[in-house]
Amino acid sequence: MTSQVDVENLDTGYEGLQVVSQVSFSLAPGEIGCILGPSGCGKTTVLRAIAGFEPAWRGRILIDQVEVSSDKSHLVPEKRNIGMVFQDFALFPHLKVEDNVRFGLKAWGRKERQERVQEMLAIVGMLAYAQAYPHQLSGGQQQRIALARALAPRPGVLLLDEPFSNMDAEMREQLAREVRSILKQENNTAILVTHDQNEAFAMADRICVMNEGTIQQQGSGYDLYHQPVNRFVADFIGQGVILPATVETTTSVRTDLGVIDGDKVIADEPGAMVDVLIRPDDVVHDDAATESAIVVEKAFRGADFLYHLRMDSGIEVMCLAPSHHNHKINERIGIRLDVDHLVTFSRN
Repeated sequence: MTSQVDVENLDTGYEGLQVVSQVSFSLAPGEIGCILGPSGCGKTTVLRAIAGFEPAWRGRILIDQVEVSSDKSHLVPEKRNIGMVFQDFALFPHLKVEDNVRFGLKAWGRKERQERVQEMLAIVGMLAYAQAYPHQLSGGQQQRIALARALAPRPGVLLLDEPFSNMDAEMREQLAREVRSILKQENNTAILVTHDQNEAFAMADRICVMNEGTIQQQGSGYDLYHQPVNRFVADFIGQGVILPATVETTTSVRTDLGVIDGDKVIADEPGAMVDVLIRPDDVVHDDAATESAIVVEKAFRGADFLYHLRMDSGIEVMCLAPSHHNHKINERIGIRLDVDHLVTFSRN
């Protein structure tokens, strides 16, 4: 399938300081991508380069198979057919909702403008607020209007720069799902920048995990969680602990919790010491288990508890258990491993 966005070996930065190195990814038409990483990793710099606000030092960027940035060419932002949704929404406070949405449609005919405004307000569920001003709306409502305004001119690509960061965690995830639904309805190609993995999981088809200016791994949320390629991705995506282990065979290791079998060949030789990633959902609370551990911390999450457990060896693990298994701090409970994805890291 032909891609709509191609970033190829991009290097760029600010004022002579390189921030991004050898970044590459592609998005197909209608695909939603996400650049996920901690503050300062370079993710917004990549977005600004795609938008045309920063030049490409090396490598190139293509939109609809047309080169828009390289060390030899630079198409100005307004000619890239890109829409943007910013962290602060950037709505015009003196304009009513419908006028904010209409703002980017000046080149359209009057009838087409009005039809498109009505269509976008309906899509984002804000028709009833057409005559309201931005200050009369909640943060979530303002976000929907900012999205409607950005999508109204039918941009080829939509860029979203930390658009939910000013909201609480529950609202962020809910809005991410809503925005995904709207983008899919409009068949828009989009790139989200965020530091919040739950936003990324809720919204994106493809996630690029960045750290220190480079992409560490890209793929679906499922792949990143269950098959991280290095310790950074394992630590940044989801929760878990790293346990010492000894390679038993080409596909199994021995830990303090017993032998773990996998379906992939381990790079290290049998007998070698490695580290193994254990997620909370890999540890099952089982009163009949031969292994046990002491509850040192617990967090109620509604449907389940997240327990932090200390084994007799001193090693700590995390365990997800149904919420009717309500154990006290310092209580001993039985545990066993149920690992579907064996992830090991060599010791350098």
